[in-house]
Amino acid sequence: MNEADRVRACCAPTRTRAAMLAESRQVAASRPRSIAPSTAGMVRLEGGTFLMGTDSPEAFPADGEGPVREILLDPFYLDITPVTNLQFTQFVAATGYVTDAERLGWSYVFQGHIPPERYREWVDGTAPGVPWWCRVWRACWQWPEGPESGVVGRDDFPVVHVSWNDASAYCRWAGKRLPTEAEWEYAARGGLVQKTYPWGDELTPNGQHLCNIWQGEFPVLDRAEDGYSAVCPVRAFPPNDFGLYSITGNAWQWCQDWFDRSFHVTGTRQNPAGPATGVARVLKGGSYLCHRSYCNRYRVAARTSNTPDSSTTHMTFRCASDVEIR
Repeated sequence: MNEADRVRACCAPTRTRAAMLAESRQVAASRPRSIAPSTAGMVRLEGGTFLMGTDSPEAFPADGEGPVREILLDPFYLDITPVTNLQFTQFVAATGYVTDAERLGWSYVFQGHIPPERYREWVDGTAPGVPWWCRVWRACWQWPEGPESGVVGRDDFPVVHVSWNDASAYCRWAGKRLPTEAEWEYAARGGLVQKTYPWGDELTPNGQHLCNIWQGEFPVLDRAEDGYSAVCPVRAFPPNDFGLYSITGNAWQWCQDWFDRSFHVTGTRQNPAGPATGVARVLKGGSYLCHRSYCNRYRVAARTSNTPDSSTTHMTFRCASDVEIR
């Protein structure tokens, strides 16, 4: 949509706007669907209407967080927790699946989690513009911080170093799918209307930490006042009012949608599913590295993206399923 269309769109329909809406409806109608063979470990969410997005001063307009819009969703199921190391181990044992990070031979690890004595041996450069992300050889879901780190004793931690491709492969094996961004945000809100966090507007009500994020000076000092300086068990903090754990903070969660900063502005309001194509996929929820001074994206409406083959120590996923209509 050009600037003239944007101006006109607020007071009269345009051909461009109509075409974009038609495309959005087509994508929504053809979005991936699945009926899980079992809904154990999932919560049924009834859908209906909710207010998605935000116009808050805290929002990042360039991310496309706004405008606030009323969305209508069909009922669906969502995993109570992100997929854990134990669950992903079972998937790999059953299928022999090899993740993108394993095929590539490295993945990104936060600098503070690399043993200083291993830095020269393990690290092969850093990410442009964000030097706290280090390319670590052999880092993958089995070795989150690098070779020899392992996941023993971390069965109930979210699996990390999983790309969107890896998450999608797991979902197919489980007979499920990734949630759309709208489904994820509806679920994260827990029935609350336009609140900043899944529990309300105050980050630490009565001084209580309710999610795993960064406290201190990013990226050099994390005081870990919430009890954790890296990913934590998926049930370490209370669930939201829908019974969903680890919906904010801890690790970013992949969604089905391609990321776009403005597609939703003229898109359908019924079961939206993002554009038909794109470069990067949507991530929601924030992570243990989020901090107000740098990445205040542990808010419910916040969003970011990454390419489908990317993996890090702070990205995970949970599965969704459609409700069978009888």
